[in-house]
Amino acid sequence: MPFRPLFRREFFILWLIVPLWTGCVAVAPSPEPELILPPLPNPLFVPTKDPYVVWETVVDVIDDYFDIEFEEPVRVMDGLITEGRLDTYPRIGATILEPWRKDSVGRYERMHATLQSLRRRATVEVAPSAQGFRIQVAVFKELEDVPPGDGSGSPASFRNDTSLVRVTGPAGEPIREAGWIPIGRDFLLEQRILREVAARLGHVPTGGVPTWGPSVPAESGPLSPAS
Repeated sequence: MPFRPLFRREFFILWLIVPLWTGCVAVAPSPEPELILPPLPNPLFVPTKDPYVVWETVVDVIDDYFDIEFEEPVRVMDGLITEGRLDTYPRIGATILEPWRKDSVGRYERMHATLQSLRRRATVEVAPSAQGFRIQVAVFKELEDVPPGDGSGSPASFRNDTSLVRVTGPAGEPIREAGWIPIGRDFLLEQRILREVAARLGHVPTGGVPTWGPSVPAESGPLSPAS
């Protein structure tokens, strides 16, 4: 009888990943704040009056997670403060083999990005408010739409096309690109970004609205893509 491998490719990958993952869990620090603290409101009010400090802080925090594609800074024009907005390029999610990256919050998100092709993009709006600013963060998750195999048993092939086909949906939906399926908002990463912005501005939030739960659908967000 010919020899047959005991493990298929999927089991072999898990065989490599599980020891690394369990080892990481064994030495992991205490649970992340986004997993145990009450959620912050989004948009978040920060009692900081300097528009330039607020905007530069937002850009500096976002730059730790994404590359910025579009930026409309907060400005002071004729005594009035305008709203600011930025949009980022999509970025492939951090896996368990990339512990230095912070965009996958929690073990589930990191394992999900390890086993599937997952990416995120972010949109941030900064609006003036009485005695401060309101900062709204929306992080959209997308799953790669991999065509099914033809069943011929041919070796795996990799996509190397670089062309993008963008489809702009109704207001409130993120920009859609061919080959990627929107799967909702990343609530945990939004919370992490809001906490970092608040901390850098010297604002210590005392809690948030009771909206803890799974990611909300992308189309329910109030933010619309930049034209």
